[in-house]
Amino acid sequence: MDLLSVGTSHKRAPIEVREKLWFSVDEVRAALKELTQHSYKECVIISTCNRTEAYVVSPSEEPKAESLRDFLIDFKNARSIACPEHFFSFSSCGVANHLFEVTAGIDSMVAGDVQILGQVKEAINLSKESGTNGFYTNRLFQSALHVGKRSRTETEISEGAVSVSYAAVELASKIFAHLEKKTALLIGAGKTGELTAKHLVSKGVKDVFIANRTRSKAEELVQKLGGSIVDFEDLRPQLRHADIVISAISSPNYVLTVQDIQHVMRDRDNSPLFIIDIGVPRNVDPLVNKISNVFLHDIDALQRIVDQNLQKRTREVTKAQKIVEEELVEFTHWYNSLNVNPTIQQLRELFEEIRQLEVEKHTHRFTERDRELMDLVTKRIVNKILHIPTMNLKNGETESTEETVTKIRTIRKLFGLMGRRPDA
Repeated sequence: MDLLSVGTSHKRAPIEVREKLWFSVDEVRAALKELTQHSYKECVIISTCNRTEAYVVSPSEEPKAESLRDFLIDFKNARSIACPEHFFSFSSCGVANHLFEVTAGIDSMVAGDVQILGQVKEAINLSKESGTNGFYTNRLFQSALHVGKRSRTETEISEGAVSVSYAAVELASKIFAHLEKKTALLIGAGKTGELTAKHLVSKGVKDVFIANRTRSKAEELVQKLGGSIVDFEDLRPQLRHADIVISAISSPNYVLTVQDIQHVMRDRDNSPLFIIDIGVPRNVDPLVNKISNVFLHDIDALQRIVDQNLQKRTREVTKAQKIVEEELVEFTHWYNSLNVNPTIQQLRELFEEIRQLEVEKHTHRFTERDRELMDLVTKRIVNKILHIPTMNLKNGETESTEETVTKIRTIRKLFGLMGRRPDA
């Protein structure tokens, strides 16, 4: 019985491979059911845009990663694109170390990814629903979630915006104390502008107006975010009512000029106006930033904020790694105890079987009193023979996980215990 993890991620495979190996929720449920038919009674699958990973409890004491890798490839019909080098594999406590780094945000494409904890929770919930979460996987994933929570509360690895769209929203939060009471105007329905608007809505902004040259695109975005459509020709009058303006269209000329904003500010009684210019070329005249109570940020300014936050997160990785190491020590002791104790028990049972067989063979040669003495002496011999191996197995805290597991497997092979199932 051993833990095994096989998967792929942004570190191993390009986007076209990760896309092919992505599992929907329904596919995860079907795959978990099928894995149980391959003798994996405990199994969990994590699948996101950047990783697909299977965690199983293998019935073999020497689990074969290749069979689990082949299962993932064949389930997704990915033989034409997925190669062995696109996959990683871990066993025993190496599985825990990897999963802990994932939940701590160390293994993410962007350090401190805030979504991964929710994705791991969803994976374990799907496993529970499917009846494939058990003694080992439950402890493994509960420990991993604890690592993720510690990483986010005890370090700043998830602090600060790491996308241009979210950096814009963070800046807006600093300017306006209550975003939920503000009105936003989105000029253009492009991807970055849409993401920025989504972040604003998630922060509580309820009134969103959308203006786009092609009205149908504005209508599509209103369907997603809610809000109202503003005719592109009526853009400037709407500025009087907006607190936050997001401009993200392709235009050879400024969409908003200094004169436009000066007129607007007079009509607004000089109340603060926050403008996010994500256009390339820029949509808003840079001189607008000189107008009192107007806060203009272009894509370069936002990117500088993102870069600074990324550097800060990278510095926090060392602290998060320390948390991983601390939690891994505790998990390793727990995991090794499950392997050490059954091995010691089975070794003693084996020696006791041999002792009893030999005693029974020769018991007719002794008197009843001598039989009692022989029984006592042979038991003491067995205990003395097993004393040192037992103590060495129990006192392996200073060894690495690999050393402990290797020692256990060696003993089990030498004494023919491989076929016996530890009673964990």
